[in-house]
Amino acid sequence: MPLRSPLYSQRSLIITLIALLGCGFLATSFLSYYASRTSIRDNIVNTELPLTSDTVYSEIQKDLVRPVLISSMMSRDTFMRDWVMGGERDPGQMTRYLNEVMTHYGAYTAFFVSNGTLTYYHAKGVLKKVSPDTPRDAWYFRVRDMAAPYEINVDPDQANQNNLTFFINYKVYDYQDNFIGIAGVGLAVDTVVKLIDRYQQRYQRTVYFVDTLGRIVLTGAEGGPQGARSGQSLSALENLHDLQIGLSEPHGGNYDYSAHGQRHFLNVRFIPELNWYLFVDKREDSALGDIRRSLYLNLLICLGVTLSVLALLHRLIGRYQRKLETQATLDSLTGLPNRRGFDLLAAQAMHEAQRETKPLTALLLDLDHFKRLNDTHGHLAGDQVLSGFARHLESCLRQADIVCRWGGEEFIVLLKDTDSATALKIAEKIRLLIEQQRYAYEGKSLQLTVSIGLTTLQANDTLHDLLSRADHALYRAKQTGRNRTCVEMPHSSYE
Repeated sequence: MPLRSPLYSQRSLIITLIALLGCGFLATSFLSYYASRTSIRDNIVNTELPLTSDTVYSEIQKDLVRPVLISSMMSRDTFMRDWVMGGERDPGQMTRYLNEVMTHYGAYTAFFVSNGTLTYYHAKGVLKKVSPDTPRDAWYFRVRDMAAPYEINVDPDQANQNNLTFFINYKVYDYQDNFIGIAGVGLAVDTVVKLIDRYQQRYQRTVYFVDTLGRIVLTGAEGGPQGARSGQSLSALENLHDLQIGLSEPHGGNYDYSAHGQRHFLNVRFIPELNWYLFVDKREDSALGDIRRSLYLNLLICLGVTLSVLALLHRLIGRYQRKLETQATLDSLTGLPNRRGFDLLAAQAMHEAQRETKPLTALLLDLDHFKRLNDTHGHLAGDQVLSGFARHLESCLRQADIVCRWGGEEFIVLLKDTDSATALKIAEKIRLLIEQQRYAYEGKSLQLTVSIGLTTLQANDTLHDLLSRADHALYRAKQTGRNRTCVEMPHSSYE
């Protein structure tokens, strides 16, 4: 079974760490996002929309207070009551009065309907006679018979080209509390539309009104849900037709639906004064924008952290790998390259010498009687001698030369750009230096000699050929008495 390379193992480790870091960061970010989203949804449905609906309802009532107060003052105005009780003799007086109310209070319309004559007076003059047989006059008889003192109603204004108008219909009584008619003012629906736009801008919600038949009756200037306009039915809108089923009976509640890929939350509230439903609609996307941006920022930070960690890890692994490779090619005792390191250095040196046609000489060195020294003084003494010998050997060489511990007490040297004659001088220099050296160990002075085999690289030599000849030369040096240098060349030999 083939062994996996260190590079493959390193890549596997990095990929595993990427997966672990990425999954951890993604899980944390998305769990946080979904928890926040659930919390925001609950807050929208159970708190924000109901509060907004209540607030909008209160503001609608507040914005209609002024017209209600005007209508109330009209119903208690002594001129109006005296004029009615006086027989309504001069309709021009009532017309001028209603016109003054419109001018002074800025109302869209002002009116009075007499119960005695059923005459409909307007700022523009007498409009008509109301009749219980006319459907458009049903409002008058409804208000006359109701217990409440006034109502807010939406009807077409016959005096203003049937424009949809908010009417405040207020009962008028004489001084003996006898019902004598209905007075009031009206607000143009356009005015209320501006109010709705103001609510929508203030609360960042879509606000619109729907009648009990499921028809949209009032929206902001830009329309209601999905841009719907007044008069459209909910049943014609995407995913809103189910809401229409329950709108025949007054009720409210919270709903959600999706349209055009966006989720919406709804709060529906019945407005009894108008017999309409108030819809407050919030799009989920607008509410989740902040946490989505937070999610994207978290993912970006996570990506940055992951890349930084991986870069640091890659650097540390590379450094550790280079350290291991260095340790694998160095001898731990002497600090010189070992056989593996030598093979790499020698291959490069031989390639350079053969390419540039420069001489390259190999020296194979062996310490004489080293085993006897180990047996006599111990391996620690031998280690100290080997370490000292390595330092002395390096002192005789150039920085460009290659020296390594071949194994045990054997060392090998490659002398770059050096012919055999020069190499022989260097070998003798080394031999004489070692012969004169003394190595101290536990108060003892240890001495030894070295035998050297020398050969020079030939044109077609392999590393094996070169080392084989150096080994033969070393063998002859050992056999002929040690502490000497022998040279071996192809097809010839000499000392």
